[in-house]
Amino acid sequence: MARIEQGNGLRSAESGRSPRGTVENLTENGEGSSYGSDSEANGVPGETLADKYGFLGGAQQFTGEAAEDIPIEVLRQREAKWLEMLNSWDKWMAKKHKKVKVRCHKGIPPSLRGRAWLYLSGGKVKKEQNRGKFQDLDSQPGDPKWVDVIERDLHRQFPFHEMFVARGGHGQQDLFRVLKAYTLHRPEEGYCQAQAPIAAVLLMHMPAEDAFWGLVQICEKYLPGYYSAGLEALQLDGEILYALLQRVSPVAHRHLAKHKLEPILYMTEWFMCAFSRTLPWASVLRVWDMFLCEGVKVIFRVGLVLLKCMLGSQEKLKTCQGLCETMNLLRAIEPRYMQEGFLVREIIELPVSERDIEKEHFAQLRRWKETHGDLHCKSPPRMHGAKAIMTAEPPSRQDLRQNPTIIVESPLASKRDGEGGEDTTERKQTKEDKKKTIPTLRETSSPDSAPSGLSPIFKHTTVQGSNESLSSAEHDTYL
Repeated sequence: MARIEQGNGLRSAESGRSPRGTVENLTENGEGSSYGSDSEANGVPGETLADKYGFLGGAQQFTGEAAEDIPIEVLRQREAKWLEMLNSWDKWMAKKHKKVKVRCHKGIPPSLRGRAWLYLSGGKVKKEQNRGKFQDLDSQPGDPKWVDVIERDLHRQFPFHEMFVARGGHGQQDLFRVLKAYTLHRPEEGYCQAQAPIAAVLLMHMPAEDAFWGLVQICEKYLPGYYSAGLEALQLDGEILYALLQRVSPVAHRHLAKHKLEPILYMTEWFMCAFSRTLPWASVLRVWDMFLCEGVKVIFRVGLVLLKCMLGSQEKLKTCQGLCETMNLLRAIEPRYMQEGFLVREIIELPVSERDIEKEHFAQLRRWKETHGDLHCKSPPRMHGAKAIMTAEPPSRQDLRQNPTIIVESPLASKRDGEGGEDTTERKQTKEDKKKTIPTLRETSSPDSAPSGLSPIFKHTTVQGSNESLSSAEHDTYL
């Protein structure tokens, strides 16, 4: 196994930087400042239109070849089905979990993805059980050590996405708030650089408070120990991936063994960022749909599929006669293997189960203790997906209730109130009348509480609770 220095985490062989922080210096005059960048600074013309995912450019910008096109009628049907599931989430998870899994395989409708992710991860329940916790953490200044590192990392997170392209914009501010709040929530763990893209992906689909609880669940339930000093849990999973590869693709396994290519060298960013910095965006979203439903086995399957496709035949290995050539190949995955339809089919069909992962986990843990001794970081047990999380911590119906901000009123009732006649004010509306009323929409919303503890870099911008981002209650925007 690769040797990891304690305290600073794994250092990239390419950049020499640690995922648990960066060592860049900020200039006083703002040149080379890492506090975000405008679209022009990122090489994007000011008039550039965002794609359907919000990207203005970059490698993850939408291309028709990388994604599937779903007919609008099918999308509306899926939305209706997901709305039904979310309204009775506990019953569906208890009695029809396989159906939920199948629908995650097909892809969660974009309009409901943020809400579905929050329910799948258990973040919704955590949020309801800890009301006011995020606001309390948000109001605190934070540990200067972690605040400084977080500030330096903000501009690196999807710089071509419309949410994060602006210097000091609402996206970067909310990202700062979420990451700072996590360091206060888990001061013994602090901040790891790989948590930033995870939080950024969540923020693209939900408000800051929801993204915080989603991050908590991913760090504590799905990938426990990944972001702790030493990255021991990640190293163990690297060895598990390597062992499973022997069964999935013996040719690829022999090649990696021949050149002594440690798993930690090629799978670190894949696993720590849940492929959010590797795949085309359409594929990232589909992988996350399945990952939050079924757990880390999906991440293992993606890694195994990519290794099998890139190194799984003698023909492909003719150009890989050494360690450097192999690493270069794995850094440049062929687009056809990352295409949404192909990748999802391969992930679903790959025969790697939770039991296989757990069996190999115990084997690798035994070997670790023989060579390294006991683990320094005691992580909580890993939960394999939404059902395992719900079973371990059964929620109440109150925890799962939805908080819509769109209120449906009867225009007939308003008219009667205006007339004020004795007969109309005292007459009770029958059930039949209620069915026939025509609904009108009236939106009510309460803005987020103003963030505090922000870095001085944000003080020049007047923003009350990131008004440009979604409020913590704005869920019903799918109409």
